[in-house]
Amino acid sequence: MCGIVGYVGNKQAAPILLDGLSKLEYRGYDSAGMAVRDGEKEAVVVKAKGRLKILAEKTNDGNDVLGTCGIGHTRWATHGEPSENNAHPHCSDDHNVVGVHNGIIESYQEIKEKLVRKGYAFQTQTDTEVLIKYVDYYYKKYNMGPIDALAKVMVRVRGTYALAVMFKEYPGEIFVARKDSPMIIGVGQDESYIASDVPAILKYTRNVYYIGNLEMACIKSGEVEFYNLDGDQIEKEMVEITWDTEAAEKGGFEHFMMKEIHEQPKAIADTLNSVVKNGKIDFSEIGITDEEIKEIDTIHIVACGSAYHAGVVGQYVFEDLARKRVRVDLASEFRYRKPILNKNDLVIVISQSGETADTLAALREAKNQGIKTLAIVNVVGSSIAREADAIFYTLAGPEISVATTKAYSAQLIAIYLLAVQFASVCETIDEEKYSSLIAELGTLPEKVEKILEDKERMQWFASKYAGAKDIFFLGRGIDYAISLEGSLKMKEISYIHSEAYAAGELKHGTISLIEDGTLVITSLTQKSLLEKTTSNMVEVKSRGAFLMGITTYGNYSVEDVANFCVYVPKTDEHFVANLAIIPLQLLGYYMSVAKGLDVDKPRNLAKSVTVE
Repeated sequence: MCGIVGYVGNKQAAPILLDGLSKLEYRGYDSAGMAVRDGEKEAVVVKAKGRLKILAEKTNDGNDVLGTCGIGHTRWATHGEPSENNAHPHCSDDHNVVGVHNGIIESYQEIKEKLVRKGYAFQTQTDTEVLIKYVDYYYKKYNMGPIDALAKVMVRVRGTYALAVMFKEYPGEIFVARKDSPMIIGVGQDESYIASDVPAILKYTRNVYYIGNLEMACIKSGEVEFYNLDGDQIEKEMVEITWDTEAAEKGGFEHFMMKEIHEQPKAIADTLNSVVKNGKIDFSEIGITDEEIKEIDTIHIVACGSAYHAGVVGQYVFEDLARKRVRVDLASEFRYRKPILNKNDLVIVISQSGETADTLAALREAKNQGIKTLAIVNVVGSSIAREADAIFYTLAGPEISVATTKAYSAQLIAIYLLAVQFASVCETIDEEKYSSLIAELGTLPEKVEKILEDKERMQWFASKYAGAKDIFFLGRGIDYAISLEGSLKMKEISYIHSEAYAAGELKHGTISLIEDGTLVITSLTQKSLLEKTTSNMVEVKSRGAFLMGITTYGNYSVEDVANFCVYVPKTDEHFVANLAIIPLQLLGYYMSVAKGLDVDKPRNLAKSVTVE
């Protein structure tokens, strides 16, 4: 959510800010703005409601805004409606401090009341304006430097923030502070950059610092100084970004989502090969030992959105293969139900960005109770990766489209590998089964490629049903988990109302919603459940539903019931989610395209949900 870009150097800042913000559009936003300083002159602030192109038009692609030091922002509204006035940057009353902010300040109302009593006036409904003026208040009250003023504010506000500010008396410098909201700092030759995600600055530098939680920094041309909450200077290790700029470009595809759908075979193979060595699973770099695995009693999988759906698949796979008790929780509910965790439990958190606010909070709840934590994340150096006891990095590369595809597939692979290793260590499978499962995992990339070769068939079907008002997804067992993710893909990018149900729940109310022409998509990949789910299809068909069935080659009896069948290659049933989800990703994509929608940036959504 939201995007921050900053630049200090010897080039004109505004075009760089606009370029960086364009690389962060996938995060979701409703307005944009920038503030640029030209030497000791007062910062020029330009803001616009709507897409970034409006801000670019107002500034002649940034060329009309002079100065070599600046900050830019794309806003996703929390406090205050989307508007030019509420857009960032915000300034103190005398423009002494100008700044941008990602996150939510929970205590902003009480701070605002205090500042009003001190003579401050407010022009917006945002919590960010309150935060900027709070910085100004402490800067002036104690006649202190920017770092000390930021530290005073940080210990007094409740909430989350990635904050970047410029002070009138410090030309050519940007000061930042961070708590629970992502921020990186890049350094080049006589240039420095700030961003809320790597793609914004990858064009300019590969050398970055990850600013830690409750830390601050002063950014100058080509140099950065870091400080802790006490104001003491601290040392940070520079990290080199290894993936190339092409990974964050469309590469000839019309949309990032379609590009990323096609990148799934590579994401699967890279994630597999990161831990499978000579036919064996090696978790030595992840941080969990066989001895620890043997002692684990219950596994808690905690995640949001698509990562949660990957966790639901994991529950079936872990319990069947490893015979471990598994509970899957929505991260947004986990700590509020006051979970009962035991010393031999393992909490697995899953997040593509490694910055998901609710998932990070769940991780901290587990750690506060002294429970072993393992993170499945895609972003090296992210907050969740830094705080978890063990880390399984998925190697999906940068994922730009809001609707996840390749990151979800890589998360599934990580879960499968964990389940197989747990089963081997706990001796619930023998050596022969262990080897066969690993070998089968190795066939998944080629099988995904085979499905993608037939994508035009899904395009044809999508063109026929793009006008659907309601779509229902049905399945049992792992097929239910597949249905959950398929439904989410459909609703988030096509804006068609869709729901996923465990097929056995039909008779408990859902079937009353079926009427003539209702599209019902059923996943039938589990052989032992095929007849029961087929019976559910017959029930909805008799009430007028149009049926699409997804199954594996060989289950041709599905054609006797379904109006339209999609087949995926056979694999071990534990791993079929990686295959059955591909047609559903394609269906959601093509329906969105058929409706003329913005596939990569669906309305009201953000790539990384970094606020609660």
